Amino acid sequence: MITLDHVSKIYPMDQAQDVQAVHGVSLTINRGEFIVITGRSGSGKTTLLNLIAGLARPTAGKVTIQDQEIWDLTEKELAHLRNRTMGFVFQFPSLMPSLTVLDNVLLPVLFDPAQNTRDVKQRAIDLLEEVGLADKLRAFPRQLSAGQQQRVVIARALINQPEILLADEPTSDLDEQTEQEIMQLFKRFHTELGVTVLMVTHTNELIAFGTRALRMASGVFVN
Repeated sequence: MITLDHVSKIYPMDQAQDVQAVHGVSLTINRGEFIVITGRSGSGKTTLLNLIAGLARPTAGKVTIQDQEIWDLTEKELAHLRNRTMGFVFQFPSLMPSLTVLDNVLLPVLFDPAQNTRDVKQRAIDLLEEVGLADKLRAFPRQLSAGQQQRVVIARALINQPEILLADEPTSDLDEQTEQEIMQLFKRFHTELGVTVLMVTHTNELIAFGTRALRMASGVFVN
């Protein structure tokens, strides 16, 4: 489903040495995997995730998703691929404070007007029920706990029924119990919906939730 072929990412610095965030990484991710990538801060794992998401262009190498080299696409085509194929869960919830929980979940649909609005709204309601927030549809983000906000983000990430779920440190701001609850949600959606999950984290204890574990250091995979 996802292939990285000798991918590198260099960030040029004006007054200092260039930063090689990812260095010649090759990786194949099969459909239905749950891959957990660990590593210290600065190891390159978030940059790698951004390269797969098409949010950062590689300095060298190719990123292929479903047999399509993503940087051969136009900006519009790439945006459509991200919106329809991928769901994103970032470290911080980044919810729109002026929108209700339900409207936050529906945000990605605004970029695909071809979808049936009534069906999508019901899907959003169903997803919020799945993540335990059926009673918070009309609440605003400021009225939710950190764990509840992250549940909203997970529902939003799944609203377009993506095949790939990308998660960047999704539990780093949560207490241990809430972390376990969020990871159980990831595991359940991976198992029940067959979503391919790629998660980066600095927490080694979360490796057990995946089907394969990788570790990064200095921009490469290490044993």
